[in-house]
Amino acid sequence: MKGIFVNICLLFLVPVICFSQKITFSDVLKENSRDMDFEIIGKVSGNILVFKNISTSYAVSIYQGEMDLKEKIELDFIPSKSFNVDFVVYPDFFFMIYQYQKKGVVYCMAAKLDGNVKNIGEPILLDTTHVGTFGDNKIYSVINSEDKQKIMVFKIQKKEENFNFVTLLFDNQLQLIHKTRQSLTYNDRKDVYSDFSLDNEGNFVFTKSIKSGSRDDIGTLDLITKTSMQDTFSIKMLPLKKMYIDEVKIKIDNVNKKYILNSFYYVERRGNIAGLYVSIWDIKGDSTSANVFTSLADSIRSEAKETGGLRYAFNDYFIRNIVLKKDGGYLLAAEDYSTQSSGNNNWNRWDYLYNSPFSNPYYYNYYNPYYGGYYRPYNNFGGYNSTRYYYYNILILSISSNGVPEWSNIVHKDQSSSETDNFMSYATFNTGAGIHFLFNNSDKRNPLLIDNLIGADGTITRNPSLKSYENGYNFMIRFAKQTGAKQVIVPCSYRNQICFAKIDFQ
Repeated sequence: MKGIFVNICLLFLVPVICFSQKITFSDVLKENSRDMDFEIIGKVSGNILVFKNISTSYAVSIYQGEMDLKEKIELDFIPSKSFNVDFVVYPDFFFMIYQYQKKGVVYCMAAKLDGNVKNIGEPILLDTTHVGTFGDNKIYSVINSEDKQKIMVFKIQKKEENFNFVTLLFDNQLQLIHKTRQSLTYNDRKDVYSDFSLDNEGNFVFTKSIKSGSRDDIGTLDLITKTSMQDTFSIKMLPLKKMYIDEVKIKIDNVNKKYILNSFYYVERRGNIAGLYVSIWDIKGDSTSANVFTSLADSIRSEAKETGGLRYAFNDYFIRNIVLKKDGGYLLAAEDYSTQSSGNNNWNRWDYLYNSPFSNPYYYNYYNPYYGGYYRPYNNFGGYNSTRYYYYNILILSISSNGVPEWSNIVHKDQSSSETDNFMSYATFNTGAGIHFLFNNSDKRNPLLIDNLIGADGTITRNPSLKSYENGYNFMIRFAKQTGAKQVIVPCSYRNQICFAKIDFQ
């Protein structure tokens, strides 16, 4: 391992204000090639665990102390060509939920492992599905509640004009609580599903949007819920007041018992983004407590735009993060993202958001080009990639518990790349006193990790930059994971190999 300590003091008469960060890199191993798939599992029993997959080989590397590799554990119990590996992490153990196909049957399995990646009992079978030899086999998804006391495994299969759902709700020891089969009508040209969520009570939550045509905006929105022991879906239509909305992002407020829905909206079909739509569903009252359309003022548009007129300022912005506040309000972050391909085949928002496969909730995580949670190995790009990626400014909005914006600000950044976007975008780091926005600058000759802190009043503080790439290290900051109150783990690239860095904020 290699450690770098950055300590910068600012002197203004009195007092002396010191900022310091310690960056510790793991050793670079030749086996960790850039076409390796990986996921940072998190911290379990004090160890940092990283899942690694190369071809049909699966392993977990255990890092401790100063990112020293304690051991690499081969996961021999996972069959070759398994897929959709998910993790639910607790302080002293974690569940690994994985799927594989054998003779036309998909098996959904779970293994319980401790902080040293030792099996606690034998892997257990959660569910099976017969798909046939050539059927779609990636059908299971895994979600968990915020407190991790509830875990849901669900599958969706399309049959004729229906989506057939099967939900399996488990407790924190993977004991089955309730299983449900239910269908919803589905039109692949018009229906768009949101991400799926699970609240602390075990209630299943998502939205279904309906557009007027296959390449049009959303004109109807339904909130769909299923309580933990309910066998049917409950559908509530939310009023859009003749407006048109974009992709819906859901955040569950378990403390205040609310479902918070956010989307950008348009005043006309295929128009420019006019502002933010917020709908807040009161769980206890089983009703809407807020349904607000707020236009984005020219003052923030002027600061947010990179090129073009003010009316186009937010057309390339996408909602990335929603961070709850204790009073029922929240912070929303959206990023300016676009691409340009050879032959002037520019990226198109409507083709992306409103055309297949985005209408299909199952395919969401596999095809979403701006979702920051999934690493794309370099062999996905090869030498044939002719797309240039652009990741620009970040819009920060503070929204009250009534769905009304309180203040707004812009974190300025300018990132672009033609090889890959694995080093683009940003990561958030919540210290309780504020939200850090970490991202790479665009200067390849003097690379730095930029740290902007957003305070409770919207003030942006530019903390001293981290010299994160000394000796050729490049941070993949968008895949960072917070593992402590003042600690994040970040994957890095070093001479075509993958390693991992621990950043301690002191």
